[in-house]
Amino acid sequence: MSRKLWVAQAVTAGLLAGGTAFATVTPAWADAPVPAVVPADQPANQGVTAKAAAADEARDYVHRLAMSHLPAEIRTSAWNALRNSRGDEAIAEWLAPGGGYDYAKQRLRDTRVRNKAFCARVVQTHTAEFSPATRAAAARALKGTDADRAAFVRTGYAEARQRDRATREADGRHTHEVATSDREFIRSVAENDPGEQVRVAAQWALRPGASDADVAEFFGYGWMTGATLDLEGYRLRTADAERVRHHTLSRLIEQAEAAEAAVNGAVDAAKARAEAERAWQAVAEHAGAAQQAWLAEQAAAKSQADNWKHVAELAKEAADGIWKGIADPAEATRDTWAEEQAQAVETARFWRDMYDRAQAAESRVKG
Repeated sequence: MSRKLWVAQAVTAGLLAGGTAFATVTPAWADAPVPAVVPADQPANQGVTAKAAAADEARDYVHRLAMSHLPAEIRTSAWNALRNSRGDEAIAEWLAPGGGYDYAKQRLRDTRVRNKAFCARVVQTHTAEFSPATRAAAARALKGTDADRAAFVRTGYAEARQRDRATREADGRHTHEVATSDREFIRSVAENDPGEQVRVAAQWALRPGASDADVAEFFGYGWMTGATLDLEGYRLRTADAERVRHHTLSRLIEQAEAAEAAVNGAVDAAKARAEAERAWQAVAEHAGAAQQAWLAEQAAAKSQADNWKHVAELAKEAADGIWKGIADPAEATRDTWAEEQAQAVETARFWRDMYDRAQAAESRVKG
């Protein structure tokens, strides 16, 4: 979501409208076993061909998507690919450009899907304690019809937010004094937070003309809305990139294996051998680049996990006031980013293994 949309539509509404719903219910067939993880110090089984290893990892990747917190459209489509009787062929088609993954991504642009996502995210990020009217209205719309959800997105959300703000202003129990130190902290978040959407939420809370109520709403739901969108964006971005990497890897391995097979019986054996070497070198370069990309994602996830650990500690120290509702969501967000970091480590390990396989094949071709 662009920063303009935040400013144009009011910070949280703009953010919420830009994402997709993250349902937590999985299909009945979701009890399929989770692929085993190879320990870091266990060498790769060199008896398994690069093609077979790539196919195994592609299936594991689709399984992870099916079991993930990505939008339901992607998860359901992934399960359908996994259950297809054509096995690896169906997985390859699902990952190919224009395949099942891309089709599921296109569905996320549907207005009805986006409206449902809006309502789901409001329920997720607006607590009953701070925003009772908003959360209740979102929950009703989520259980209602497409028209109900469209109405909530169009006007219902803004109206409910205003009712909640008026209630807080009239109720002294929900009126918290905003200290200068709180504003300074938000200014630091606006400049330094690792999450783009969190930074934008903080900037909105401190925009010219913003009141103490805007600062309180940043702590009440704006902060976690930005954090949720940053996490969703990370997951979709890495899923998109990995889909392309797996499709490319399969294509490069097929080319390399064909080139290597052509060496035997070739009229110009030296030329054929050089072509096979270049083909395996292309596989190695692709795998090496993918590994580096995942090392960068690992660092990004660690930065987020460390940041939210710090936020949780600050919230516990504050214990009350506008910090009151941040501690638990901050800890949950820290744990989620730690899980993303661990997955990035495992994925980088696969690509390193594939890099080693490709280099071994290149050496084999050289003889």
